[in-house]
Amino acid sequence: MQLISTPNAPKPIGHYAQAVVSGGLIFVSGQLAFDPKTGDKIIQSIEAETIQVLANIEAILEAAGSKRSSVIKATVYLSDMSFWTQVNQVYAAFFGAHTPARAIVPIKELPAGFRIEVEVVGEVSA
Repeated sequence: MQLISTPNAPKPIGHYAQAVVSGGLIFVSGQLAFDPKTGDKIIQSIEAETIQVLANIEAILEAAGSKRSSVIKATVYLSDMSFWTQVNQVYAAFFGAHTPARAIVPIKELPAGFRIEVEVVGEVSA
């Protein structure tokens, strides 16, 4: 098992790793829309929040030698399902033709007032 840590994604706000690589897979912890350089919350719009979350995920994937097209499964946690259309548009633009398995989980509340959190599992090249 290899713990992944990069300054290009937000530091964990609890007792967990940004990601763990094991058995050829990367398990990226749920990411929130913190700017990794400033620590600021990006919450101007659900689109901006989603873009930052996915950028944080991409930075962690890259730190582990993976990439967005190697993502197998994504879990999206949303505080309000009315955001679904906007989130899906940003998500589709991020992944392009690649369509990993996905679950959308409506949730009452996320940490620090965020409206979206995303975790992914992907493959890591040997």
